[in-house]
Amino acid sequence: MPQIVLATLNAKYIHAAFGLRYLHANMGELREATAIMEFDINQRPLEIVERIMAARPEIIGLGVYIWNVVQTTEVIALLKRLQPELKVVIGGPEVSYETEDQEIVRLADYVITGEADLEFGLVCRRILEGDVAIPKIIPAPLPQPVALKLPYDAYTTDDITNRVIYVEASRGCPFTCEFCLSSLDIPVRAFPLTEFLEAMNQLIQRGVKQFKFVDRTFNLHLPTSSAILQFFLDRTRPGLFVHFEMVPDRLPDQLRTLLAKFPPGAVQLEVGIQTFDETTSKNISRRQNYEKLGDNFRFLREHTGIHIHADLIVGLPGESLESFGRGFDRLVALRPQEIQVGILKRLRGTPIIRHDQEYEVVWSPMPPYEILSNRLLDFPTMQRMRRFARYWDLVGNSGNFVETVVRLWSDDRSPFESFLRFADWLHARINRTNQIALATLAEALFDFLVKETDQSPVGVLSALERDFERCGRKERPAFFERNGYKPGTPISASSKRKLPRRQTRHGGEPAQTP
Repeated sequence: MPQIVLATLNAKYIHAAFGLRYLHANMGELREATAIMEFDINQRPLEIVERIMAARPEIIGLGVYIWNVVQTTEVIALLKRLQPELKVVIGGPEVSYETEDQEIVRLADYVITGEADLEFGLVCRRILEGDVAIPKIIPAPLPQPVALKLPYDAYTTDDITNRVIYVEASRGCPFTCEFCLSSLDIPVRAFPLTEFLEAMNQLIQRGVKQFKFVDRTFNLHLPTSSAILQFFLDRTRPGLFVHFEMVPDRLPDQLRTLLAKFPPGAVQLEVGIQTFDETTSKNISRRQNYEKLGDNFRFLREHTGIHIHADLIVGLPGESLESFGRGFDRLVALRPQEIQVGILKRLRGTPIIRHDQEYEVVWSPMPPYEILSNRLLDFPTMQRMRRFARYWDLVGNSGNFVETVVRLWSDDRSPFESFLRFADWLHARINRTNQIALATLAEALFDFLVKETDQSPVGVLSALERDFERCGRKERPAFFERNGYKPGTPISASSKRKLPRRQTRHGGEPAQTP
């Protein structure tokens, strides 16, 4: 039985807990006495407690995040009732700031704030030695990457087969965006490149094909980012997929040349734009060159097969519905394959709250602490935008309606205004935002385009048919036949490139104009 259990509740089973693996790798002589146990937020707390207690540890370390703090609080409360002598150590972003008012902090024996890679092992040694002078709140010194043992051998065969494999070449961010925890993590610290690439090579040898980099600014240091791109380019094979998060206005020629050599869909770039409004950017201490950003997008879309996932945020201080809409339209014109519309969250420790009084911000008191309203966006408007974001994810981002969705803003209409109108109409029709079948969405799109925008039923059905073919779907919803559909020649799903599902669906998509 392990003396120490490292555990967390992941948002989904496919999300392997990267942080736990770092802690485990750096336990030193206690590594053999430490076990990792992963759960997800859909499991019942009582069942999680049962499994932890069956392992009979002396210490339980729990990773606490914005998505699992409610369930983890219940798990700890149950553990302390059933086994009061069990020492509970918690850490993670959600408990690294504003610890004084949190119930989960009250329940735990010890809280390690900051990056606990090295500190957790030290605390465990002190507990096992009977040290009674350990403070409850333990600030962890910022570890330097050179001092850390890499965790990649902790990925199991099952992880490699069924889960997302997270990796990092650096930590920290040089920017000071007020809504982001990474703005508190300065300076940027890089892992030794040779050792890191050797670890990546070992993962490839073990069969890993999909890598998700968690670096906040992958393209910050040109020699390092070029070396990593060249490493994966040299090992390109069917199914390879690498995800990076990049600074949108920094794409020098050396990176352009390398990115252009990758096969279509092999690389995804997550680009955090957040806002196109200059005043809002200044309010949140965000710096970006929109002219260079636009030029980089055009290069990527016209000269590479890179998949672009771009982010915008609703509710930033100074951003009105109209300015957000202009930014959304501007982003659509740049043609990223995905536009993630996020709702602003008040992450603990971030300085975004300094705008609360001026903009009359109301935050939800419950995780994930989303904005409810402000002076420019009242609560009903925020609810409309939540529905907009959800429906856009289902219709605009999913890859299921690549050709059909652009018909919503034909005749030079605003994409934002057009999709907001559709979102309002769809909610009035089905009155829900979850558990919506693909056939229901397809029929809703057909009805809206035909009845509300006077488009030809034949033209809309033809677009839907090509979208279904692109996704390799052989079955057609019943409304196709009711409206005169004549079967075409479907494309077999087996002919598609074996990449993440959304990226595959977006492959070969038309320009974002009907």
